[in-house]
Amino acid sequence: MTLKLAIERRLGVFRLKAAFEAGEGVTALFGPSGAGKTSVVNAIAGILRPDLGRIEIDGEAVFDSARDIDVPTPRRRIGYVFQEGRLFPHLNVRQNLRYSLLFSRAPESPGHFDRVVELLGLAQLLGRRPGNLSGGEKQRVAIGRALLSDPRLLLLDEPLAALDAHRKSEILQYIELLRDEVRIPIVYVSHVVEEVVRLADTVVLMSEGEVAASGAAEEIMGRPDLRLGTGAFEGGTVIDAKVIEQDMQYDLATLAFDGGALAVTNVDALIGEPVRVRIRARDVSIALERPQRISIQNVLQGRIAAVGDERGGIVDVSIGIGATTLRSRITARAARQLGLAPGLDVYALVKAVSLDRRSVGPA
Repeated sequence: MTLKLAIERRLGVFRLKAAFEAGEGVTALFGPSGAGKTSVVNAIAGILRPDLGRIEIDGEAVFDSARDIDVPTPRRRIGYVFQEGRLFPHLNVRQNLRYSLLFSRAPESPGHFDRVVELLGLAQLLGRRPGNLSGGEKQRVAIGRALLSDPRLLLLDEPLAALDAHRKSEILQYIELLRDEVRIPIVYVSHVVEEVVRLADTVVLMSEGEVAASGAAEEIMGRPDLRLGTGAFEGGTVIDAKVIEQDMQYDLATLAFDGGALAVTNVDALIGEPVRVRIRARDVSIALERPQRISIQNVLQGRIAAVGDERGGIVDVSIGIGATTLRSRITARAARQLGLAPGLDVYALVKAVSLDRRSVGPA
């Protein structure tokens, strides 16, 4: 599946002008509140009509202003999960789920309903009404309803925004299952770095109604030059790794990557499973000699690849560690005192607790 989008829309004083392509896997629309992310997914779903442009799914134009094409929402075959779920309060869970089958163009395949119920852990909820469900349970039902409509594309608009930390973790696990098992392309809207790092294959970074950058998650979430205009977002390094050891006494996992190993806390993954970690640039310190008797668990030997320009007394330093480029954000004075320059051998220090992580599915 390929989604191609190039649209413009004036919304009062706000101007949306977005263009990108998305393939299989999870494409995250990422950026601060007010960046235009929800407007984009509403345009994909057919809820918002652009002034100009074209939206194409699987080679079919569902919107084309030049040809006056605007396919109605029910015929676009798109599943949409909103922030608040939007379940029918007078129907129980089974009835809410089966309601979506009315909009499926394909006959219901044997066992499909049961597979979705099992995937999302809904069997014990089928007889209950939405008023008796937790926020996380409502979102699982909403995701199941969207899946049962036989979609070719799934839109998730900040589905975790109204949930507490425990429920967010629960739903993230189910979204990972969708990504890895159902394999329906997903466009996921979020302004939370940790969610994007954990879920996304591709990231479309939005700011003030426009696409600031798009590409692989590892590339976009690591670029230090994209921090301006993106709220709390800051550059860092995204690394794909594998769990090679679990220390149950101290709740520490050892992750191997191309360049060394990392100690990480609170990794819910088995030995041998692939995971993705994001190391924030501000959490990487630099030493010219290997330090002794320190609390920091990760000391990685590398070589300076580049030293960025000074901005507000801060510089970004790129360190080559094997095939991985680790980014560090330090003061310009520290860089000058250490004499940092390309080619210099250094040690990068990373706190174990400073790492974000995600599961990346079966190897």
